[in-house]
Amino acid sequence: MKVLVIGGGAREHALCRSLSLDPDVTALHCAPGNAGIAEVAELHPVDPLDGDAVARLATELGAGLVVVGPEAPLVAGVADAVRAVGIPVFGPSREAAELEGSKAFAKDVMAGAGVPTARSYVCTTPEEIDEALDAFGAPYVVKDDGLAAGKGVVVTDDLAQARAHALACDRVVIEEFLDGPEVSLFAITDGTTVLPLQPAQDFKRALDDDAGPNTGGMGAYSPLPWADPKLVEEVLATVLQPTVDELRRRGTPFSGLLYAGLAITGRGVRVIEFNARFGDPETQVVLARLRTPLAGVLLNAANGTLDDQAPLTWSDDAAVTVVIASHNYPETPRTGDPIEGLDEVAEKDAPLAYVLHAGTKRDGDAVVSAGGRVLSVTATGTDLAQARERAYAAVGRIRLDGSQHRTDIARKAAEA
Repeated sequence: MKVLVIGGGAREHALCRSLSLDPDVTALHCAPGNAGIAEVAELHPVDPLDGDAVARLATELGAGLVVVGPEAPLVAGVADAVRAVGIPVFGPSREAAELEGSKAFAKDVMAGAGVPTARSYVCTTPEEIDEALDAFGAPYVVKDDGLAAGKGVVVTDDLAQARAHALACDRVVIEEFLDGPEVSLFAITDGTTVLPLQPAQDFKRALDDDAGPNTGGMGAYSPLPWADPKLVEEVLATVLQPTVDELRRRGTPFSGLLYAGLAITGRGVRVIEFNARFGDPETQVVLARLRTPLAGVLLNAANGTLDDQAPLTWSDDAAVTVVIASHNYPETPRTGDPIEGLDEVAEKDAPLAYVLHAGTKRDGDAVVSAGGRVLSVTATGTDLAQARERAYAAVGRIRLDGSQHRTDIARKAAEA
């Protein structure tokens, strides 16, 4: 099977890496890709938001499966354009992707499905914003209703900061703060059958000890040794399956990757948010542990035959990802800096540790930074302590002027 992956971040590099290792994949293509993806797939300079262009490329390539990675193309309807030309596509329709595209829509779906989540208000005026902030009190949780690349949420004790963020949004969701550790759980679905993956935990804040501003994610690990062994089973029954059933009942079936961001509170599991695609950087650690070849699973979801899928098999190993970000991320990141040490990691650490590219591009013979999050250094080990050790050893070989990374990814879980 020929596979075309849409996107150009570390999530797409993780997907391409797994697909490249699948014996059923005869040719792998990516649009637009990045400098790292170019090592495992043929790149095509197509705008990932242009559904017609993506559909044309898939047709020209004779693709048997298209995998849409990022949220923006899904919300723009790229999966619909590919389906319209008769090619199987892994990714929800424009209508179903509103589960991520609109926080208010997601809250409405959760209400209809009886899914446990935080109490919330949808606000469009300064008066509504002030009433909602006053009703919940600190810590304030303020979410831009639309897509914001993982940076549209502010959680703060500072009323002025919360109000300023809310006023900067056209429409905003203000909700109660959920205490407890956060968990990311992905599920592959064809709109009826729901197949959960292994849970992961990511780190949203820019700095160690969860300080600094929110980011798209600075690292992740899996498995979660502290989590209830029945967590996946519980979330499937109370969150994932009811949400998929509700969307189908509404006439907007969700086929693709349903991502539940969860808080494990004193009152039980609560949904923080839904995403309509694989999360970054959690995908990097989840796929590092998946042993079942990926292409067939995604194709079954695309074709509506997921009930034929054999149970997934997983490695007992742990996986840790550490994100290396540009100078000044998540504000205006500096780009164009050369990245050194990639060959060194490939020679000395692979395959137990490897580098997945996010914001990179080729500049002559050099690989240079081209975004905020530049690299995801991923490693596996018999436990989290060994995976951490290998990941940070590989991070230490990479040189990128002004770069930053957290030093505490998975530390507490490894020491527990």
